[in-house]
Amino acid sequence: MTHLSVVPGVLYLVPTPLDFGCLTDGEVPAPITQCLPGDTLAIAAQLTHWISENAKSTRAFLKRVEALNGLAAPLQAQHIAELPRQAHKKGDHAPATSSDNEARTLLAPALLGHDMGLVCEAGMPAIADPGSSIVRAAHSMNLEVRPLAGPMSLMLALAASGLNGQDFAFVGYVPQDPAQRSKRLRELEAVALKTGQTQILIETPYRNAALLQALLQTLHPHTRLAVSCGLSLPRQSSRSALLSEWKSRGLGAQLPLNLPAVFLIGR
Repeated sequence: MTHLSVVPGVLYLVPTPLDFGCLTDGEVPAPITQCLPGDTLAIAAQLTHWISENAKSTRAFLKRVEALNGLAAPLQAQHIAELPRQAHKKGDHAPATSSDNEARTLLAPALLGHDMGLVCEAGMPAIADPGSSIVRAAHSMNLEVRPLAGPMSLMLALAASGLNGQDFAFVGYVPQDPAQRSKRLRELEAVALKTGQTQILIETPYRNAALLQALLQTLHPHTRLAVSCGLSLPRQSSRSALLSEWKSRGLGAQLPLNLPAVFLIGR
């Protein structure tokens, strides 16, 4: 008897809209087609196995997909596995035996022939969000990895900043302690001014105002600061100016800092 070998599934990196958890009461989300192309939505509709940062946000995303494309399986029949809590708190970008082994377990359905989707709450998985351990494991298991087109706040903010888009670095979060935060900001500014490399950082929305205030107090007047808030949302706003102008024009007061934001330092 001839046994047919199973063709492994593909791991799709599925971007999601940037508005999850950001809309106020009564605010209606924009049509999902405004931020995700048809091909991405069509592939997402055909997947039935998911690795997710948050199962609740994934189900909310699939409901929006379902409104346009019929799902291959009803929402209640979708297989949604969450990334380990450790990946949420400390990230999973550093190679580690535990996270890579857990990732292989989560990818087991792909070895049985199921295409799988990797998703985060908003934006592109594994970029400023957990998921890189899944991608590493997929490559080591000889699974095909296909990133799909969709919104990525870091790149949108960089494009809107007027800063160097040829040489840039995403540095993630800065310390919360005021003294350590100021020290880190001065280090990033020094790199930006010396090399011309744009420094990109983020913060939890409820600490955005504190970070902006620290930037205004720490950076030199001739340093350029750009801030983009609520990208792709109805209240989105991007501002880019020399630090002296931020202070003289009161630009910070014009920003919806309660929304997710990206901060950029350069020259």
